[in-house]
Amino acid sequence: MARIQRCVSLRPLVAASSAHDAEVVTQTDLPVPAGQTTPQSPPIRPTPRIHPAWWVALVSFVTVMSAAAFTAVPGLFVDPLNTELGWSRATIGFAVGLQSVLYGLTAPFAAALMDRFGMRPVVTTALVVITGGALSTVWMSEPWQFVLGWGLLVGVGSGSMALAFTATVTGRWFVARRGLVSGVLTAATASGQLVFLPLLAWIVENQGWRPASVTVAIAALAAVPLVLFLLRDHPADLGLAPYGGVYAPKPPPARGAAKRAVTALLDAARTGPFWLLAGAFAICGATTNGLVRTHFVPGAHDHGMPITVAATLLAVIGVVDVIGTIGSGWLTDRYSPRVLLGVYYTLRGVALLFLPSLMAPQVELPMVFFIVFYGLDWVATVPPTLALCREFYGDDTPIVFGWVLASHQIGAGVVAFAGGLVRDVTGSYDLVWYGAGALCAGAALMSLVIRRNRRSVSSRS
Repeated sequence: MARIQRCVSLRPLVAASSAHDAEVVTQTDLPVPAGQTTPQSPPIRPTPRIHPAWWVALVSFVTVMSAAAFTAVPGLFVDPLNTELGWSRATIGFAVGLQSVLYGLTAPFAAALMDRFGMRPVVTTALVVITGGALSTVWMSEPWQFVLGWGLLVGVGSGSMALAFTATVTGRWFVARRGLVSGVLTAATASGQLVFLPLLAWIVENQGWRPASVTVAIAALAAVPLVLFLLRDHPADLGLAPYGGVYAPKPPPARGAAKRAVTALLDAARTGPFWLLAGAFAICGATTNGLVRTHFVPGAHDHGMPITVAATLLAVIGVVDVIGTIGSGWLTDRYSPRVLLGVYYTLRGVALLFLPSLMAPQVELPMVFFIVFYGLDWVATVPPTLALCREFYGDDTPIVFGWVLASHQIGAGVVAFAGGLVRDVTGSYDLVWYGAGALCAGAALMSLVIRRNRRSVSSRS
């Protein structure tokens, strides 16, 4: 594709062989105002030794990692809120589930808003909303206040910082190494979990859950200056081509963000791959954010494991997840994303089926194996899922991926609530672990049957 683009861009430079050709060349060689370029023109300035795309990726990584403190909270709050305020696990799970659902439903609209207003204002607003939502929970005494502050505000704010942001950054700034950078930015959330989970667990156990909410708010607010001063919207703003690509002028702002998000959904919904990707990704969300992130700590505590120890194990998943996600991005650049997804979901299902037998008051070696194994697989599904979205949906990829992410979070929200409900009714999480393991088999099958996009194959050839 890059070769075709270079040929097209050089065509106006070829000498005219006739009067008609000369007239055409003259028309394409009109004067260009200073500081502007035509679609065929080269970058305004030479590419620096270190491409600015890597600095944008670094700022995005740190920003997402700082905002990711909210991901460490749900599992830590279940027991304290149940004990201090007397709320049922299902009630707490409902608020956490609402946050997960809104996280997903906000993402496609946030991607469209980034196309309209740019990444900087959207991400800044999202961080401020997360800060306000986390702070509001400090004074809550009724369940509806938790639903409003954590479910609604944190849900909407975090949704605007969701993986659609990753799709926008990689789509604008990278042509080469997209899979690798997608994996790195996806791992930012896991890195935030690594940084904040042990800290927040210690705060909850020694100071209470309210100081933990304040810590989440401070972490999100601290990222605002990075975004305001360092996050660049488009390589054309610097007169550069994206990394590994050819120069293209910055497109005009896309108006009608809500309409575009809905239109992209309706167009994608007419295709079979969208439903297969959405269905598999819903199971991905159910078995990660909805189940393990929300219920692993209280589930392990049911078997006598201290909260801080269980939280540390969850943080280790975040450590290993960084390796697994970056590795998955590297593999996605080289192998079939369909096969990768099939393998990932199969292995995840097997691991979940063994989990109930591994729960114990102390951390035994088999539990360590599970944590490492599950961590490698945690969000390794993101780079190949994003690659398949690009294969089928082109320029609409960030928005369509946002809708696929919405299914991920809907699955997470359903299981966050259902897991708490099953625990309230049966007194155990075992049925939830087994059911989630069975669902992973369905996700593996859906991934393997996604057909190849013939237009994508023909364009590569």
